[in-house]
Amino acid sequence: MNKKSGMLYKALRLAKIPIILAFCVTPIRFLLELAGLPEILIFPIGLLWLTLAFAVYWGMTLVREDQPFQLLLVSLIIYSPVSRLTVFAAWWIDKRWQIGTHYGLYFDQWAEALLNQVVYGSLVQIIPGFILGALVLAIVKRRKSSED
Repeated sequence: MNKKSGMLYKALRLAKIPIILAFCVTPIRFLLELAGLPEILIFPIGLLWLTLAFAVYWGMTLVREDQPFQLLLVSLIIYSPVSRLTVFAAWWIDKRWQIGTHYGLYFDQWAEALLNQVVYGSLVQIIPGFILGALVLAIVKRRKSSED
């Protein structure tokens, strides 16, 4: 197995559990919004927070990998767009049945929603996730090297 396919396989393995959790987070948030809970209680339940939490975790655990920063980035690139598919689905449900959640507020067309929810939304997760994960990784690497 060459380096690129090895990294892709590792990144897919790393992203598997976060993707499964992400497929639960958005429906839970959607249902809580439908139940009428205040936004202040619903806000912490979101994909960005989940992304940041996994970025910190990956930053702490990838220190022994050959190319930890690249693996962190590839994992985020796999995880983020897939995790955003549930947001797109929530947008479609909201628009189709005119439910009135925040998911349906901003976009009227499929292409517009897909671009914004999946592409731009992914960037909103990947960029801060990589910055935070890379910072944690650098700190952990520095501490490990000072202990040796």
